[in-house]
Amino acid sequence: MEPFGKSAKIVIVDDNVALADIYRTRMEILGYQCFVAYDGVEALALIEKELPDLVLLDLMVPKIAGDQILQTMRKSDWGKHIKVMIISNLNEADAPPGLREQGIEGYAVKANLSNDQLDVLVDAILKPADQEEDTSLELPAAAAPAPTPSPMTTVVEQMPLASPPPEPVAPITHTLPVQDLLPPTSQPLDEGAADNA
Repeated sequence: MEPFGKSAKIVIVDDNVALADIYRTRMEILGYQCFVAYDGVEALALIEKELPDLVLLDLMVPKIAGDQILQTMRKSDWGKHIKVMIISNLNEADAPPGLREQGIEGYAVKANLSNDQLDVLVDAILKPADQEEDTSLELPAAAAPAPTPSPMTTVVEQMPLASPPPEPVAPITHTLPVQDLLPPTSQPLDEGAADNA
């Protein structure tokens, strides 16, 4: 069974073999079926054969450029509705004009795109149609289950203390005269010296 119930197909079109392999590995970890094409001719044949749910399309690939791959797809019966995400080394301002008008899901510059961001973009494009926008893991207050103590908390609460706390000590009260508290070898204080002290 695919993780998270995903089984969507992705075709990755990129002539950079190492980068295409990274994309493929990440998408397969997310549970998607992936196919890779390293040039435009191979890409069009693969897209038409597999009819993927998404094409990750580099613009600068040999034989047929990415913008022409997109044009060909949009003019065909098989490719007019396939989702396309452009991932290129070119800034969008430097890319061939009219890409947005041909219906792309988005445009990302490779240098600015982390692997985690790619995961999020692809999931956002391919998430099931019946899935709601809010994908947070928090439950509404009414649906939240009552908290249960963890086993560690329960064990700690049941453990006896290492030693009982000390008993409170009663205050000491003496009714003896001060002379009786002095050691027996001490000389009694002279009354006059005591008054001067």
